[in-house]
Formats: sequence, structure tokens, C-alpha cells
Amino acid sequence: MPPFDEYQQKIIKDPAKLSFDYVPQTLVHRDKEMQRLFSIFRQVVEGGLGQRAFLTGNVGTGKSVLSKRFCLDFQEWGNEKGKGMDFVVVNCRARNTPASVLLKIIDHFDKGFPDRGFSTTEMLEIMRKHINRKKIHLIVVLDEINVLIKKSGTDLLYALTRFDEESLGGEHRLSLILISQRPVYEFLDPATLSTFKRTNTVQFDNYNKEQLWDILRDRTELALYPGTIEDETLELIADIASEWGDARFGIELLENAGMIASEENLEMIAPDHVRSAKAMTHSVVTESNLQSLSDHMLLALLGVSMAIKSKAYITTSEAEKAYALASEEFGESPRAHTRYWEYLKELDGYGLLSLKLSGKGHVGKTTLISLPDIPSTALSEKVREMLGSRGLG
Repeated sequence: MPPFDEYQQKIIKDPAKLSFDYVPQTLVHRDKEMQRLFSIFRQVVEGGLGQRAFLTGNVGTGKSVLSKRFCLDFQEWGNEKGKGMDFVVVNCRARNTPASVLLKIIDHFDKGFPDRGFSTTEMLEIMRKHINRKKIHLIVVLDEINVLIKKSGTDLLYALTRFDEESLGGEHRLSLILISQRPVYEFLDPATLSTFKRTNTVQFDNYNKEQLWDILRDRTELALYPGTIEDETLELIADIASEWGDARFGIELLENAGMIASEENLEMIAPDHVRSAKAMTHSVVTESNLQSLSDHMLLALLGVSMAIKSKAYITTSEAEKAYALASEEFGESPRAHTRYWEYLKELDGYGLLSLKLSGKGHVGKTTLISLPDIPSTALSEKVREMLGSRGLG
């Protein structure tokens, strides 16, 4: 028998809640965007009209997950109002031709539909028959629509916007939600653009650190066993992800840090597990980057790695004391405080450590230091090896 039953998971209780495909019941810090989308679409139910909306924003800002949550909730609301509703989500990076997009939509109604042998016009008519037979209003979500347009042009999108033009005042059957990182109208030709209202754009701004912390706290409560991560460690993940404002990246760091801790048979995620998870994606701590540092900048970095160990953050006072010890270890006299502070700012500029002002939980304002990119033990080894190669110690 394989020994898999012996590999007990002590940290992540529900991995599905950390999946990119998971759709939470409520979306943290996206109420405004949800309300805006509802304002655009309420006439689908109340007026029998078709609607089109653009969702735009950077990766990890919640566009895709909000579109799914909106469709699920809007379908329920519409059904309660006596309006038959349904929706289909199409990833246009995976399906970047008109035929493959239409096949995905038709497959929603007919799982046995053949994947070839029909023209685009024929598939549109088959889709229309399914929608009319079911007497529903269908919302089609085209995620990463820019990929489809770049590969295949705007013909399908134009056809979908004209889907209800023969209704002659009757009830419309189709609405569209288009998602891309850049405003969709930048990709559209004049004819297709004329069928859209530019005001129907929902902009998704990058998450800030506080918003990311709230999102990560929410996912932690859903996915992890209680008591397996401290708030300060979660704050470190939020700090790292806030550089891009990317909730997906933050959730990925949380998941990978939990997996690393579990593989070490531990019951809690430590800051160094987060740093290891970050190093798995991209690390700025390279041989060439370290080689470019002066001896005392390396000693300052070594001091930080010595002092931080199992902590997420340390004060500059703690780091400076450790710098003095590191200097003594390698036979050097530590530089004055002003010069040391310059070392820290330069290291922050290189991305080798991170400086930030303290927030709640600290008396007054002090500067906190974190290592966002590499485990402290690994950094200590790298720096010691490099200092030794320079003849110090």
C-alpha cells in the first residue's frame, strides 16, 4: 500500500478554497464593483433588455471571480423575479476562435454536440434555438476577450451584439460581459464599438495591502485549520502581494507556504515558509546581485537575516545590533548609525529587503524590516559564503 495516508495535512483543511477557480459567497472589497455591474444589468430582468459590460483591470484584481459570483447571484435573483436566467463563462485564451467559443456555449446545452462540421452562422442559429426553447436570458462571459480579438478579429463579437436585432421590440435573449486587462474598446473596430456603451465599464483597481490582508484572512478562515498562521505572517504575505496589488498571488503564496510547512511536518506556517514560497516564483537574491554589494552592505544584510529568523518583521534597532555582531564575526568595525541607515535604504532599493513604517501593535512610528524574497537561513548561508570568498572572517 502507498504511504499516502501517513502524510497527514495539519495546516490546509480545504485546498479547494485556495484554488483560482473557487468562487466565494461574498467578495471582500468588491461591493462597489458588484453594485455597478448590477446597475448595468438590472434592466435585463426588469425591462427585458440585453446588456453589455466591460470589466477591466490588472491580473489578480478580481474581475473573473466577480463575474462568476455576479452571474450566480443574478441568476438566482432573476429566477425569483420570474425571469429565466442562465450564463456561460468562456476563457478566450483557451478558446480563441469563433467556432471554439460557440462550441463551449452550445456544449452548455448539448453535451454531445459535435466539435466540427458546422459553420459559425449555423452554430449561432443552433445556440439561438437552445435559448428560445428554454425561454431563458443567457449571459455570456468572455474572459480575456482581447486574445480572441487578436487571434480571430471581431466578427463573432459583432454577431453576438446583433443577436437580438430581429426581436422587433420583443424580449431580448442575450447579454455579454467582456473581461480584459486593458479597456476592451481599445481592441474594437468602429462597427463593433458602435454596439457598446463605453460608460458600461467597471474598472477594477489594484488591491492595497490592507485589502489584501482582509482577503487573505477570509481565505485563511475558509481553507486553513485554526491557529496555523499568525497575523504577522499573514501581513508579510499581504506586503509581498501588495507590490502588484494581486490577490491571486497572495493566495498562491499562502497555499505554497502552507504546503512547505506541511512537508516539514509542522503545524504552523512561519515567515520563512512564506519567503520560500516567494522564492519559488521569483527571487531577486541572485549571485550577481549579492556580488555587487559592498562588504558592509553584505554585513548589514547578514545582520538582518540573523535577527529576523522566525520573525516576519524586525525593528532597525534589532537589525543594527545584529549588524554589529556580524561585523565582529568577520573582523570588521561596524559603521556609524547614519551610514548603516544608508545601507538599509540601498538594500531596500535593490529589493533585497523591505522597509516600512510600523502600524497597529507598535508604540509610535518605527521602521520595520522584512525579508520578502528568501528564507533567512538560506540568505545567511549565501552571504557568509560570499564574505568568506572575499577573505573576510
